[in-house]
Amino acid sequence: MADDNEDLQADEELPAPAEDSFEQLENDSPAERSGHVAVTDGRCMYVWGGYKNAQVRGFYDFYLPRDEIWIYNMETGRWKKSKTEGDVPPSMSGSCAVCVDRVVYLFGGHHARGNTNKFYMLNSRSTDKVLQWVRVECQGVPPSSKDKLGVWVYKNKLIFFGGYGYFPEGKQRGTFEFDETSFWNSGLPRGWNDHVHVLDTETFTWSQPITTGKTPSPRAAHACATVGNRGFVFGGRYRESRMNDLYYLNLDTWEWNEIITQGICPVGRSWHSLTPISSDHLFLFGGFTTDKQPLSDAWIYCISKNEWVQFEHNYSEKPRYDTHFLGNAACSSDLGFFGSCCNNVNPHHQTAPLSLQAHSNEILVFSLQPRSLVRLCLEAVICFKEMLASSWNCLPKHLLHSVNQRFGSNNTSGS
Repeated sequence: MADDNEDLQADEELPAPAEDSFEQLENDSPAERSGHVAVTDGRCMYVWGGYKNAQVRGFYDFYLPRDEIWIYNMETGRWKKSKTEGDVPPSMSGSCAVCVDRVVYLFGGHHARGNTNKFYMLNSRSTDKVLQWVRVECQGVPPSSKDKLGVWVYKNKLIFFGGYGYFPEGKQRGTFEFDETSFWNSGLPRGWNDHVHVLDTETFTWSQPITTGKTPSPRAAHACATVGNRGFVFGGRYRESRMNDLYYLNLDTWEWNEIITQGICPVGRSWHSLTPISSDHLFLFGGFTTDKQPLSDAWIYCISKNEWVQFEHNYSEKPRYDTHFLGNAACSSDLGFFGSCCNNVNPHHQTAPLSLQAHSNEILVFSLQPRSLVRLCLEAVICFKEMLASSWNCLPKHLLHSVNQRFGSNNTSGS
């Protein structure tokens, strides 16, 4: 185990609360959490897993229910909890997930018995009353059991990079570096790797490409983003260092390229987010420094100019790490992020006693450009609903639909 912040795992020895206590956590929105996955299909965000504070002081954090998934409608700003059945994954943190064609793919993570390399999928397009998890038995040699890895989506492939977990049982291309501190803990020792694994989503077959160029160092809790045929990776943790290096992997030729930027750049970090916002720009938010401090800064990287520019916003007093991008929040000019840690959640850290409120279920929305006149008018109509509601039927049908969908929504905050 690296340290409690790196592992982001719930207590494994204490029993979880009774099932009915979960219903008392939140009635209309998810419980605050970290270590979860949050993916979007462009219309809805799907939140699964993670862990939160114990309700009894002195107890460690506990995993959240594995059989429920929270769905956030980005047009209405409303949450819905959905129970799931089938091959339900164990409660986990640090898993890696994406949503492609409204199918949620989930790989890896850390559960009560350690790391896993199982692969699951959940089809959100299903007409079944209850969404069904399916554990996929893939062909080929899978990655080692790990968590805190990154993923790129390209064509019909999911391309996984790095992570923190067990030493590979079979031969793998790449480097694995043991974490010496993991030998002091019970269970199998673990470490960091720089492995690249490809899963074909048509044949569900694992493969490992032969990469060329300058390979990034092994790392975990880094951030990945896909732009065209380039898979970008920024930062992450390797041993006691949290890095601020930037690389991209050509997803056609498998050549690594290190990017040396000029001028100011973000400090080294792990547990940050990296999001494509155009064909030429990436948006970086939050993270956790080598000095174990959560960050609230945001940056935009311009690919063509090869430069970082700091982005000013209204959340400077809300540091976040392990936050998750939820997509364009009902507007192409907005970015939304859900959940995260708000401080150092290491239970042995003197400034973070057990059961200190450290997790969040808040959605932060960043406006990257001025809102359209239509958007501003709709917000004004909703704001003065008592005065204007009698005239709503005069609106064009598509605008009336938007007003009705957003009416009563109070789950987001703007920047």
